[in-house]
Amino acid sequence: MGGEMNKNYEALNLQQPESERDPFTEDRYRQFFSYLPKNTCSVLDIGCNTGRGGVILKSLNPGIKLYGLDAVKDRLDRLPKDAYEDGVHGYSTKIPNEDGTYDAVVAGEFIEHIYQADVDQTLGEIFRVLKLGGRLLLTTPNPGDIKRKLRGHSILGGAHVSQHFPDTLKLKLRMAGFSRIRVYGSGKVSRYLGSRFPLFLYGSYLAIGDKF
Repeated sequence: MGGEMNKNYEALNLQQPESERDPFTEDRYRQFFSYLPKNTCSVLDIGCNTGRGGVILKSLNPGIKLYGLDAVKDRLDRLPKDAYEDGVHGYSTKIPNEDGTYDAVVAGEFIEHIYQADVDQTLGEIFRVLKLGGRLLLTTPNPGDIKRKLRGHSILGGAHVSQHFPDTLKLKLRMAGFSRIRVYGSGKVSRYLGSRFPLFLYGSYLAIGDKF
């Protein structure tokens, strides 16, 4: 992974230990599951953390073969062995898999932890390791969230080193080669409203793109 800043992702993500206890993780992975392609067998969980989300995917479909990728070695060491086939200590800019390995890639609240200079390479790597017909599902904090704006809060700070407006991320996905790109609401508000209301109501959003 090139560049000096790329060597610091493990230390950067250790600045956010609360991610290991994120109360929305289980709901987020249930949302991922609802959008997985039919007959999905192999899934790469990028930014898998300690695997709490993967446990949900595995419980919903015990036949899924789930693989984790994370920058923090200690979190990979705590992956549940009954949920994950394997965990890899590595970076999204150089995913250690052959082309066309996975049916789906999930990345929950991950891409905001990647420097903007590495975002395009990350999306390109995800596209590469997906099979034809495969799908990327990622969530990220919503810069247009009305509550955040009213409170004067920023997404940026700490382990969050980039922010992603839905229209820009959709364009980046298109430039990486993805098709059938769509965006839905996510985050805690989706527990009450579902995912189809205007995005400014949601603290996070789900972006989906297909390799087709």
